[in-house]
Order: sequence, then structure tokens, then C-alpha cells
Amino acid sequence: MFDLRQLERAHAIVGAAISPTPAHAWPRLSERLGAAVIVKHENHTPTGAFKVRGGLVYIDRLKRERPGTPGLISATRGNHGQSLAFAARRHGVPVTILVPLGNSVDQNHAMRAFGADLVEYGEDFQAAREEAHRRAARDGLEFVAAFHPDLVLGVATYALELFRKAPDLDVLYVPIGQGSGICGCILARDLLGLATDIVGVQSTEAPAYALSFAAGTVVTTASSNTRADGMATRVPDPEALAIIRKGASRILQVTDDEIAAAMRAYWTDTHNLAEGAGAAALAAALQDKPNIRGKRIGLVLSGGNIDLDLFHRWVMPEAALTGDGVSA
Repeated sequence: MFDLRQLERAHAIVGAAISPTPAHAWPRLSERLGAAVIVKHENHTPTGAFKVRGGLVYIDRLKRERPGTPGLISATRGNHGQSLAFAARRHGVPVTILVPLGNSVDQNHAMRAFGADLVEYGEDFQAAREEAHRRAARDGLEFVAAFHPDLVLGVATYALELFRKAPDLDVLYVPIGQGSGICGCILARDLLGLATDIVGVQSTEAPAYALSFAAGTVVTTASSNTRADGMATRVPDPEALAIIRKGASRILQVTDDEIAAAMRAYWTDTHNLAEGAGAAALAAALQDKPNIRGKRIGLVLSGGNIDLDLFHRWVMPEAALTGDGVSA
């Protein structure tokens, strides 16, 4: 999909707009897991999530190669839309974003604040995506899929930063939504010639990629009812699946309760707020604890965008009953 020179150039494009995000070792997390842990903090970008990197690279190519494009349209639950809006605003490109009905209020506010024309449509992400395709054809807009080579190239820059700081990771856990993050990690690892096992993470309520990984072909699901909206995917991308099947060692599934416990652990151990997808990697590592003792582990904290109301309803009730609600 790209070579190391192209990845370095993409890193320079991203670096012109945002600073490299930190990769911290957290002693309390290491104690919790019985392993040496490095967390890549993509929750520290200007949009609060890793996807801003992809938007910056996508819009850079758009302005160079397709400067007459009248506007962009896409569908999202939030972070992808923030990414496009943030990047497009820097270059004066109009962006229309479709979100499903009942989408995160805070995410909607953020996308509008970055300049997106926001439209609420459909019961889930898939319905919003299909409507965005129809409007793109009707209005002559460029549809931006959640998985695209330029988006993968952009988000792979966080993996480049992480692997250059910690090239000796034994295992890296990465959440899977539409697949750009894990594919970027796989491709960056391979370009750098490293041996790190990459483990994908999905919700038990939205396991389309996990099912597809096991079956060797695209498997869709009828619903994606996880509260971790960054992983609420029903239809895998075939190109993403091919990269994941070739480069990931396995995919673990985590429950919403396990994700909530990981969100609490991030707060108590690092004082970082993680959204559901952002905490999924830690949830998987906690589930995988017997297999990683004494190893060097990487966790992608992919974002921190969660509504306060959802945080209270999802993450806090158990904590109120059990002290901090976090199990070791």
C-alpha cells in the first residue's frame, strides 16, 4: 500500500498540523498486567483520537491532485468525521458528515465546531454510510470511506512513532473499527522489519472482523450494539480484512463490561479518559493476562471522546458499588 519513504513523508504532513503523541510507560498498568506496558496516547491529538492523522494525509493529496473537488461527504460515529472536518477546514474544503440517529451529542458538537455540515440519518453507521453514498452521487461530492489507502497511510504515522520509540514490543493490542488503525500498525511494523505480534480487538456485540478473520472471507452481522461506538462495524472492508488476515496474529473479543473495567483502570492508573474503543486494547490485554506475563506490551489508546452522560451510565455504576470497580 505504501513504502517507508511515503510513510516518512506522511509523518511530515501530519507533523505540520499536530505534534507527535506520547508513548508512556505506566507502572501501575504494568503491575496490573504483570508485563511491561507502553501506552500510545492517540487520545492526545487535537480531535482526541488517532483518525485526525488520516484526514490530514487525505486532504493533502486531494488539494494536490484534485483541487477542483467541490466538497467531501462521509459517514461516521464521530472520530472519522472530526478528522475530515479538522483537515478540510485547514484547506477550505466543504465537508458533509452523516451520523446515525442518536449519535453522541458531544461528537456531533465537535464535528460542527470543526466546520462540518452534519446530517443525522438512519439507525446505525451502515445506514448512514449508504445514505452518504446516495448523496455523493446526487450532489457530485467525493465520498470518503472510513477505510482508504490515504487514511491508512496517515494513521500509520502513529505506529511509526510508537515502533521507533519501542521497537522491542512483543505484542501490540489494537482496536478494530473499520480497520485503518490495525492495518497501519501492521504495515508500519513490516516496513521497519520488526517481529511484534499484532492482536486486533473487537467487541462481542460487533464481531464482524473477528468472524471474518476466522472464516477467511467477509462476514457481516445484523447489528452492532456495543456502547464502544468506535468499534460498531457490521460490514468489514475486504481490503482491510486481507491485510489483517496476513499480518495480525489473532483477534480477541471483549465485552462492554470488560471495556468499562478497562476505562476505569486507565483512569485510576494513568488519569487518562478513554472512550470505549480507546480502552478496548487494555480490556483485551487484561483478558490475555496469562499469556503476556513478563513480556513487553503495547496498548493503543486510540481516543478519548465519550459523552459524560454515557460515561456515567456505562462506566460508573459498578464503580459506585465496588469502590473503584476495577479488578486486578
